Amino acid sequence: MTRDRSFYDPFIKLTLALMLQQAVTLSVNLADNIMLGSYSETALSGVAAVNQIQFVLQQVIYGISNGMVVLASQYWGQKKTEPVRRLMSVAFWVSMGIAAALFVGVSLFPRTAVGMFSEDAAIVEQGISYLSIIRSTYLFFAATTIFLGGMRAVEKAKIALYVSVTALAINCSINFVLIKGRLGFPEMGARGAAVGTLTARIVECLIVGIYVLHKDEILHLRIKDLLKIDRALASDYFRISLPVVVTGFLWGCNSALQTVILGHMSSGAIAAHSISSTIFLFLKVTPVGAASAAAVLTGKTVGTGNLRKIKEYTKTFQVLFIGIGIVLGLFLSAIRTPFLGLYALSPETEDLANTFILIEVTVLLFMPYQMCMNTGVICGGGDTRYVMVMDISVIWGVVIPLSLACAFCWNAPTAVVLLMLNLDQYLKCIPAALYGNNYRWVRSLTR
Repeated sequence: MTRDRSFYDPFIKLTLALMLQQAVTLSVNLADNIMLGSYSETALSGVAAVNQIQFVLQQVIYGISNGMVVLASQYWGQKKTEPVRRLMSVAFWVSMGIAAALFVGVSLFPRTAVGMFSEDAAIVEQGISYLSIIRSTYLFFAATTIFLGGMRAVEKAKIALYVSVTALAINCSINFVLIKGRLGFPEMGARGAAVGTLTARIVECLIVGIYVLHKDEILHLRIKDLLKIDRALASDYFRISLPVVVTGFLWGCNSALQTVILGHMSSGAIAAHSISSTIFLFLKVTPVGAASAAAVLTGKTVGTGNLRKIKEYTKTFQVLFIGIGIVLGLFLSAIRTPFLGLYALSPETEDLANTFILIEVTVLLFMPYQMCMNTGVICGGGDTRYVMVMDISVIWGVVIPLSLACAFCWNAPTAVVLLMLNLDQYLKCIPAALYGNNYRWVRSLTR
């Protein structure tokens, strides 16, 4: 492992800031789930179905942002900020276009969108009610994510944490008074949770926008910069980011398809999966934060052209990632019982959620290594196409067909189906170790 303090200091600071920001962001959904879980299991299931639509959008927007970060971090390694501003402009308009397209789609076909995830009429109605409000968060989320991605590329991530804490406080406060109708406010159920999330997203976007466009002293991004498109950099951006965006979209579809499959197997499966995946995603913020930090530091190091440092850092990363997996797996196993006690569930749904969490314990043992190596080190080092090819091969060539067969052809138990749906987390460790240690992924992308 490296003894270079210039590695550990920025890696730890970036990882902590990003994982805490991700944790607080996910806490917005967690607050909705817990508060709705104590209010109505049907409302919880309806919101969970709609959140799968949002998850696909989020993964695509994150892909757009991460593609920008891969290229921008190499320019940051050369201390060039003008290209970073131009890249943010391209990513901003791409993300806004996609968010607007989804807004129009779910507005025109709300029943079709929600009906993909459940056949239960009551659940669908709750989902449509929630979707009618939550769809307005899409554009705000897209703008916020791109602005924060630009900050992350230049190793400035604390603003994301502060903003997310503010958003969480707003969301929880509004949820408290609107879901069950307290302090004289009407009882709105799922719609109350949607109002809380929308308000939080609007405030979040306003704070980040004002900070990045008027207060930040590194990039000095201004509105006029967002109106300029550098064709050469845009070409580089699309070439590099397209595989990352495709990967994000496929991952989002994979997660949504899990809900589709489980939701059509048993009445309690969609609620159990919503509960187990909420705590799983909450712990997943650690490898997500570590992967994001690894991508920025690897890209920055590639930008300097120091291959010796790249190899030294990569070996250190791998030791850290394995340790993260062990700690997370043990932690999830220890907290599963008190966590399930937060929900008012039927005995069957609680047992199924407990089984799902135990499966996710094993997933967390492997996920940090493969995720941080594949989407962090390798992708951050310049080879964005590799992750796309690997995901298409493993997820869509093996995991999805096998999961569908288990669910609808072989009538396998729901827990077995969930295990198959997460099989990629184990399989992707193999190429991560082999390809990650041959360094053919190191590529300079700057002009």
